[in-house]
Parts: sequence; C-alpha cells; structure tokens
Amino acid sequence: MSGTFTAMPGAAPLHRQVLAQARMEARLMIRNGEQLLLAVVIPVIVLIGGVTGSEHLGISLEHDPIDVFAPGVLALAIMSTAFTSLAIATGFERRYGVIKRLGASPLPRSGLLMGKVGALLLVEAMQVAVIAAVAFALGWDPSTDVVGFLLAVVTGTAAFASLGLFLSGVLRAEATLAAANLVYLLLLAGGAVVLPISAYGAFGDVVRWLPSGALGSAMRAALIDGATSWRDLGVLVLWAGVGTTLTARTFKWE
Repeated sequence: MSGTFTAMPGAAPLHRQVLAQARMEARLMIRNGEQLLLAVVIPVIVLIGGVTGSEHLGISLEHDPIDVFAPGVLALAIMSTAFTSLAIATGFERRYGVIKRLGASPLPRSGLLMGKVGALLLVEAMQVAVIAAVAFALGWDPSTDVVGFLLAVVTGTAAFASLGLFLSGVLRAEATLAAANLVYLLLLAGGAVVLPISAYGAFGDVVRWLPSGALGSAMRAALIDGATSWRDLGVLVLWAGVGTTLTARTFKWE
C-alpha cells in the first residue's frame, strides 16, 4: 500500500539514544571478566576479609565491623566501577576507534557521557544487591537514610565517572590501564573509602577532601547514623564539577 514503507530520516530523540547507549555499555561491562572482577568479586572479598579479619585480630572500631565495612565496601564498589572500569574501558575504546565512530553518529558528546553514566548506575544497582546480600548474611542491620544513600551513589558516580573519563581522554590506553589501577589501589589503601576517616589519625583531615573519603563518609553517615552528610555530598559535587570541566576541555574522540 502507498505510504506503508515511507522512510523517516533523522536521528532518534536524545533520550532514546542515551537509553540505547546505556544498555549497550551495561551489557559490555557485565560480559567483561575483568570488569566483573572489579565490580563484584574484589569488593565482596574485601567485605568478608575485613569483617572476619577485624574480629580475629581484635581491631577496635567505633561500631561493629560489619556496620563499618559494609558502607565502605559499597563505596569501594562505586569507585571501582565509576572510575577504574570506566577509565580502562573508555581508554581502549578510544584506541580501537569505537569512540571515533560514535563521534560520527548523531549521538552528541553529552549523550555519550549520559549513556555511560546510565550504564554505571545499572551495574551499580547489581553491585549493591550482591554486596548487601552478603552483608546481610554476615549480620548487617543498617540504619538507612534512603535519601542520603541515593545522593551518595549519584554524586559519587558523577564524581568518579567524570574523573575516569578525564583520565582516559588524556592518556593512551596502556597508560590509562596502569594509572587507573594505581589510583584505585592508592585510594583503597589510603583514601578513607573502606575504613572511616578516624582510622587515619591526623591524615584524616586531608583524605576527607578526596572523592574517596567523601564518598565513604557519606555512605557511612547514611547507613550507620541514618543521616545525610551534606558536607561530603558537597565535596563530591565539587569533584564532579572539576572532572566534568576537565573532561569537556580535553576529551578527544580518538
């Protein structure tokens, strides 16, 4: 019939482009063994090892070990996905020309960024479910401020994602791989993400301004104290602004 196969040229609406990009990015992250290791396996190992180790070694903490480590490991999971995994994946996408080809599509740079952040949130939802299940099995009983928790997840994701994209946009893929893993290990050991700031003594006054320290503190405030830590959320928003500005000025499609 006339008009049945009439062509409809033009790009899809931006929200549909972003959703399609987010779904594709999420599938690629879940299928990648290295990404899955960073996203789920390492945080679960840290959680179980931290709780059992502190109990056996008699380490003194302000709260029960599971109450301290569970929020910190959730923060670690967000950092591993939003920063390390994203930086490495994007770095190799630039190397193999994937980002360049996306640049020739109707998807704008802002749409690419929103798609990647959307994929991160999908993967993080899976991480939260798995880590929380393990924590509950270990006896976790959080006092949850849902608003504070969700704001910590969103602002933490934005901060680390923007920094991860900045890193992958200025370095070669191999250098991004090394730098992202190095930063991850440094923040894991000394960034107050798993352990509270009080565990770092005088150095705690410094690490509280790092995105890792702010995210860890915001998570502990929401899941231990049942409160929203607006100061830490403000630090994360500041880091997100800095990372976004740097990414917008330096990121290249190839």
